Amino acid sequence: MSRDGRSAITLNAGLAPEARRGDVLTRLEASVREVLPASARIGWNGESLEYFESGSSLYATFGLALLIVFLVLAAQFECFVHPIVILVTVPLALTGALLGLWVFGGSLNVFSQIGAILLIGLAAKNGVLLVEFANQLRDQGRDFEEAVVDAAAIRLRPILMTSARTTFGALPLLLATGAGAESRQPIGIVVVFGVAFSALLTLFVVPALYALVARSTRSPDHVARHIDRLRDERPVS
Repeated sequence: MSRDGRSAITLNAGLAPEARRGDVLTRLEASVREVLPASARIGWNGESLEYFESGSSLYATFGLALLIVFLVLAAQFECFVHPIVILVTVPLALTGALLGLWVFGGSLNVFSQIGAILLIGLAAKNGVLLVEFANQLRDQGRDFEEAVVDAAAIRLRPILMTSARTTFGALPLLLATGAGAESRQPIGIVVVFGVAFSALLTLFVVPALYALVARSTRSPDHVARHIDRLRDERPVS
């Protein structure tokens, strides 16, 4: 067979039920590289081509979603430090998601990557609860350390309740069986393990990071009150 003026060989194969496409394609390409000369080119068709193309596009989508969330939080808090503190929950959630995939023998396919994009918003909401409430306590005149400790203690139950609700809501995806279960389970694994893992660590990591880098910051309400005070002090002509 000839393609682009060069001899070509086409291989068609199916995956075993327990095989993972990413691992199979990686091993296949490594084996081919050992046998064929360096001038040989490897191309993919069908579902294998879709696997590589969708994987690269989803990485770009994940980065774009992370950037959009950061910009929205920066506009909300009128500060670039608070969004950084909040988004530290995303790596924590991804760590839990990878742990879940390892436990269940899953892989980083298209569906697990979609779940990872969902984790950006699901994990960041816990950080928003902590940071926003700490800012409110500081606006009330609380000492910085006291505000951080009280925010972590008072927001403990809301964070646990919302995380538990999200986790239980994704359990049907994790426990799915029958037709289409192979596409739903990776999303369920990523969401359940990612949210649960980030919820536990957020209660310790976010307050610690906030106390480390946000001491000199102020909340948007503080800025608004300062503007109102200046407006009231302006002499009337």
